[in-house]
Amino acid sequence: MVNNTIYFFEPSNKNSKKIVSDLVNLFDEFGIKTVDNCNDASIVASIGGDGAFLQAIRKNDFRNDCMYIGIGIEERNYMYVDFNYHNLSEIRRVFKLNNFEMRNYPVIEVKVNNNQPNYCLNEFTLRSSLVRTIMMDIYIEDFLFEHFNGDGIVVSTPTGSTGYNKSLGGAVVDPLISAMQVTELGSVNNNNHRTLGTSFLLSKERPITIVIDQSDNYYPIMSMDNEALSVQNTEKVSIKLSDKTIKTIRLHNNTFWHKTQRNFL
Repeated sequence: MVNNTIYFFEPSNKNSKKIVSDLVNLFDEFGIKTVDNCNDASIVASIGGDGAFLQAIRKNDFRNDCMYIGIGIEERNYMYVDFNYHNLSEIRRVFKLNNFEMRNYPVIEVKVNNNQPNYCLNEFTLRSSLVRTIMMDIYIEDFLFEHFNGDGIVVSTPTGSTGYNKSLGGAVVDPLISAMQVTELGSVNNNNHRTLGTSFLLSKERPITIVIDQSDNYYPIMSMDNEALSVQNTEKVSIKLSDKTIKTIRLHNNTFWHKTQRNFL
């Protein structure tokens, strides 16, 4: 797709009109016209932080026939956002010289009770809404891997591995590795219950299925990236790496590991 149209996504619509106006004029310099409908855009630009970037992708139905870029409005470090409104000269230089590469971020596909699939770029979480543990069987492909009893699980992409997953002791995974990571939330390990007790990686060829114990009413809470998923009477959740990928700009000397260093070291 020719990158000649752009849509600016503002999750709160609280940014100043000057910010949007400046960005519209900047991209107009390169013949990139602003459109009012994200479906008509070859570039979708979020204005804000990483949360705004994730929302832009979700509101755009995880389209993989366009390019996403993040434009921050605060002077801070991000994991998904590459550009900043306070450094318009960098945006001008990059687009004027086409001095960037495309990178593809893996996406997780989630099906609840055989419903239509949902997608997430960062992570999927499942936990009990009650103040007690939740019991569920975890299958890798068709193999019953473990009987889980605990607070819940987190399934993350490589780019999402620096988020909730990392705070739970999970590994940080290079986005060039096509894998998803499963990390436990408060698992119970004693003489009656046993889980692996550590996070593990699964390739694209190994989907997992979570079957929730129906002998009690657990009312699980599920979320994808930064949004809750409202589903009642959840029995089964199927999770796999999708064939979809999210296309973003890869700036020179600004890889995933450069960002990880700036954010955590």
